[in-house]
Amino acid sequence: MEHISIAAAKSHLSELVSRSVHGHERFVITRHDRPVAALVSLEDLAIIEQHKARQGLASLAGTWRGFEEIEETLSDIEALRQHGGGGREISL
Repeated sequence: MEHISIAAAKSHLSELVSRSVHGHERFVITRHDRPVAALVSLEDLAIIEQHKARQGLASLAGTWRGFEEIEETLSDIEALRQHGGGGREISL
């Protein structure tokens, strides 16, 4: 991810948004060389949010006594998604 100052982001906001939407580039916005925010496309944000939701369920499945098959199934689903497994999107 490219780091960019708030001042530069203000000056080039339209270009950054276009690069984010069409090129799926992500930008870290900095203030005094410290990261304070990020610019990502809505599509990338949806992927991040979906991953966050799956991560929560997977962490619970691993703690349930006798339910190792759930963790294995979730791992299989994650592997299929990462390797371009077809089919419809589902929320876990």
